[in-house]
Amino acid sequence: MLNLAVNLERCATLYPSKIAVSCVDKQLTYEQLNRLANQVANGLKGLGLEAGDKVALSCPNLPYFPAIYYGILKAGCTVVPLNVLFKSREVAYHLADSEAKAYFCFDGTPEMPIGEMGRSGFTEVKTCEHFIHIPTPGYTSPAHDGEIHFTSWINQQPSDFITHASTGDDTAVILYTSGTTGRPKGAELTHTNMLTNAMASQYLMRLSKLDTTLITLPLFHSFGQTVLMNASVLSGSSMVLIPRFDPKMVLEALDANQVTVFAGVPTMYIALLAASDHHQSLIERVSINLRIGISGGAAMPVEVLKQFEQQFNIPILEGYGLSETAPVATFNHVDAERIPGSVGQPLCATAVKIIGLKGEQVPAGELGEICINSPSVMKGYYNRPEATEEVLVDGWFHTGDIGRLDSNGYLYIIDRIKEMIVRGGYNVYPREVEEILMEHEAVSMVAVVGLPHAVHGEEIHAFVVLDENHDADEQTLKAWCKAQLADYKYPRHVHFKSELPMSATGKILKRKLTAE
Repeated sequence: MLNLAVNLERCATLYPSKIAVSCVDKQLTYEQLNRLANQVANGLKGLGLEAGDKVALSCPNLPYFPAIYYGILKAGCTVVPLNVLFKSREVAYHLADSEAKAYFCFDGTPEMPIGEMGRSGFTEVKTCEHFIHIPTPGYTSPAHDGEIHFTSWINQQPSDFITHASTGDDTAVILYTSGTTGRPKGAELTHTNMLTNAMASQYLMRLSKLDTTLITLPLFHSFGQTVLMNASVLSGSSMVLIPRFDPKMVLEALDANQVTVFAGVPTMYIALLAASDHHQSLIERVSINLRIGISGGAAMPVEVLKQFEQQFNIPILEGYGLSETAPVATFNHVDAERIPGSVGQPLCATAVKIIGLKGEQVPAGELGEICINSPSVMKGYYNRPEATEEVLVDGWFHTGDIGRLDSNGYLYIIDRIKEMIVRGGYNVYPREVEEILMEHEAVSMVAVVGLPHAVHGEEIHAFVVLDENHDADEQTLKAWCKAQLADYKYPRHVHFKSELPMSATGKILKRKLTAE
């Protein structure tokens, strides 16, 4: 038997009264969380769901999420986490594509009508039989006939359950990729995939029952789900959930809960740095307990890393991975030399290689596509054998990312293959230009993209958010880059924005910039 939910049962036995999860004024001990997950599993069995059935979940970072997540796994079913920002058409696509039989959906609020969008999408998918709506305290969206009210439904269920004896090869979770090209695909991640990555994450962060992690990364995404939630449950540490990222709220939660581990994407670190200017006494208190910061999801600008470490007096360790690798593949190990700009070395039992255009492995220092072989690599894309064959070759997952390995096995991410700019026959990697711009005191955030050009094929455009305490014009920033980059690399156009478009996970959506 290998069921990811057994880790929750273990903590409920070893640390029954320990706080497992807290969110604002709501707390659940490990025993309470396990009993609630048991009730979810019993409820699903009562609806006629069987092992292997898919169950979708739309829920922000609230205690409901881990309870339902582990309940679905206990029943032997597969979790299909959905982005809470999806509109009805997107919900319908994911429910149909995953062949979900049931759908848990949080009501949301008038500002974020998760329930309204979920219901609308659900009604379009006849193969999804059960809609279970999770109420928002103080707000209830209009219910439809035949829906199941989560609270009353749960209260009718027994709190004991014998977890389904899943195997390591059974699919635990289907995580949908962002779909930058074509329609999103569901990465099938097995219990082995998820468990091995949670174990590696726990080890890399040295998580123990004495730790408290703060989770503002969306739990529907692989980073927050594996590196924080599953690793925390594996170690018996406490989780503090933040439903929506707000720099001041995060700083206050770090302080109030004596958080020891924080993880985020680079844009979150940038926002926390900006907020720290106005909350220095709060930063000093946070630094007393906070022992480590984890960054992933995108490359961290070196200048941001240096400033954050100095301000908060903690090390930031970068990692790299994808939804298809559950997600972590490389990491800056705490007991090894940390090199700013690198995303570290491969995890235990993980191999990384760089290949050239003809599929040949290239020597250390040369650029190419990053390929990963690991126990955490997905079994494939759900119901997409052709797409699976394209990326899984002889056990190696082809990431579509450009990188290089140094002679000591440290990985450096350069860019996505599809984001590389070809200007006048020369390859330009946006991250290199972004790093230079981030070193300018007036630049708070930047995204560099290539746009069509009649003569050069593509031209380099920089979209910049200025720091509130500094100013700069287009000519200043172009001259800054030109002084430090080859002539073919510096941006010919600088566009100033009040903010950059971002995904729910904090990634800058460059495709939206190229569409402007």
